[in-house]
Amino acid sequence: MSTSATQPASTPKKILVLGATSGIAEATCRIWAEQGASLFLVARNQAKLDAVAQDLLTRGATYVGTAVADLDDTDAHPALLAHAVNSLTGMDVAYLAHGILGDQSLAEQDFNTAAQILHTNLMAPVSLLTWLANYCVQRHTGTIAVLSSVAGDRGRKSNYVYGASKAGLSAFLGGLRNRVDREGVTILTIKPGPTRTAMTVGMPKSEKFADPNQVAKSIVAAVNAKKDQLYVPFIWAPIMLVIRSIPERIFKKLNL
Repeated sequence: MSTSATQPASTPKKILVLGATSGIAEATCRIWAEQGASLFLVARNQAKLDAVAQDLLTRGATYVGTAVADLDDTDAHPALLAHAVNSLTGMDVAYLAHGILGDQSLAEQDFNTAAQILHTNLMAPVSLLTWLANYCVQRHTGTIAVLSSVAGDRGRKSNYVYGASKAGLSAFLGGLRNRVDREGVTILTIKPGPTRTAMTVGMPKSEKFADPNQVAKSIVAAVNAKKDQLYVPFIWAPIMLVIRSIPERIFKKLNL
């Protein structure tokens, strides 16, 4: 990439982070903190949130505000987001890292489990994105960076409920980008492959997953460069191109 993750000149200064205690989000925030950014962090666990906030201040963040919230509660979003933006006295970047992997096996048998995955990974982000996009459009500036997943590129039997939620999110982001780009607003869809975080720790071969610190560097660089989409690590771009190209009559017989 032409823009370095450590290049301070283009680094956004006021950043709202939703789902701030997730592994990838925390690693990304550490980079921004070292660049002197002002951050407002939202997560549901007070103890974890306090620990992350203190660490970011130690690393050089100019300001760190926090709010404990259940982001599944969409009715509370407008007041929460208004409070966050007011605390930052503006917003250059909104970073959405809110999501769950969920239990695929249970979701196959229980609709409520599937519905919860879809709500957390799709409906709640749609609520947040609608408010944030309208805020940015009114000001004709801003970047909204969102963690989707390579799992949304094609449904597979091993995680199709999670994949469906991310496919819906990616499609929503694509349409949103088409609407707001002409208003000076950037929408970045981030599609990580499997990454070593608390969410994936129990998965087979998780020790071979991507390093969240390297993923974070790529995300910061993509935000700086105002990119539209990021596969990270980049190898997932050609991998998913191949997977999407497999004919359905063959794909349905694969054990993926």
